[in-house]
Amino acid sequence: MLRWYVIRTKASAEVVAQVNLERQGYEVYLPRLVQSVLRRHQRRERIVALFPRYLFLRLCEGSQPLGPVRSSVGVSGVVRFGYRYALIADDTIRHLQARADPLTGLHRLTGPAPLACGAAVRIGAGPFDGLEGIFQREDGAERVVVLLNLLGHDTPVRVPAEWILPHVDSRRCA
Repeated sequence: MLRWYVIRTKASAEVVAQVNLERQGYEVYLPRLVQSVLRRHQRRERIVALFPRYLFLRLCEGSQPLGPVRSSVGVSGVVRFGYRYALIADDTIRHLQARADPLTGLHRLTGPAPLACGAAVRIGAGPFDGLEGIFQREDGAERVVVLLNLLGHDTPVRVPAEWILPHVDSRRCA
């Protein structure tokens, strides 16, 4: 019976583990993602594992041993819950494969639309929770600069991007 197992890899060794397992005759699925990264004020794309440190391995129980998998280069272990191995349904793997780009096999995550400079925003977490401000710019891959009116002065504040909630009303930068 063919079943999908969850394999934990060593840090940043998903592709190494995939190559070594495929070399041994195992069927492996490593979903990969195109990730947009902001570096030096330029947006670039890089390919990373959709599930960092994990991949899926399909083997025929009884005819293919699981032992060599555990000792393969790049593999940290087989995911288990107690004495039972973590199994993934065929439908789940097919669904993941269907969501990938048919030409490249890569996944793309669609996030919220980027905010325009001057967009009214509200901070939804942290020490500035509930305050309204004006979006100024992205500051790295995970932070943004928001102009807040603090003590009667407009002050630029750097906060994590996930704290920002769009507001209905917006102004444009001059």
